[in-house]
Amino acid sequence: MCKFCSFKCLFVFFNTLFLISGIALMVIGVLQHSTYSQFGNFTGSSLSKISIVLIVVGVSIVLVSLLGHIGAFMENTSMLGSFICILIVILLLELLTGGAFYILHSRTALLKMNSDINTKTREAIYKYDPENRDPVNRIQEKLSCCGADTYTDWYRSGGWAKQDAVPDSCCVVKKPGCGQQKEEINKKGCSMAIKLFLLKNIVWVGAVCIGLGITAVFGVLVGICLCLNIKRKNYQNLD
Repeated sequence: MCKFCSFKCLFVFFNTLFLISGIALMVIGVLQHSTYSQFGNFTGSSLSKISIVLIVVGVSIVLVSLLGHIGAFMENTSMLGSFICILIVILLLELLTGGAFYILHSRTALLKMNSDINTKTREAIYKYDPENRDPVNRIQEKLSCCGADTYTDWYRSGGWAKQDAVPDSCCVVKKPGCGQQKEEINKKGCSMAIKLFLLKNIVWVGAVCIGLGITAVFGVLVGICLCLNIKRKNYQNLD
């Protein structure tokens, strides 16, 4: 009986971690969707799609985890079996898609994104269209950057009237007219700032996914042990 309780407690523990990781993916997806939407003018729509995938995966994990919890508390081997099978499928999909991405597409995708960010950022600064001005200013304020490659890009911008100054959103401390004072503005370009910001976000998402995979592996192993112990307990009750 104690052995059965131990397996049940272990299963609940790892499944709770699995549930938390699913909620974390959902939260990351929601937060990143709003952030990536602001970056749409510089990176395209692909990042917003990634955030939507994170939300969908997070919701799926939460539902699967709840199935496992219900199966454990009801000691229902059919529900636990379904939970284990779904977890195995998730792990296989993670391995296959992750392996295919890193082997076949990672270098190409990163190079393309790098090129797209450079091109779109320079275009946004040089044109500075009225409909894109708010996103450009928000990015400069959020990332403490100025221009595409450097703050002097504003001196060549066709959409910016003041060729001897930069927008106030470039300033370290924003205040009216501060863009006319070079010593008060950020010097680094937004292209590199955007890349560094996205890289940090990708690292965090990757860390959550790795933790999710490790938790799922232990969840499968403990779930199998719990199923076997439930069946053994049922047989003993029949005897």
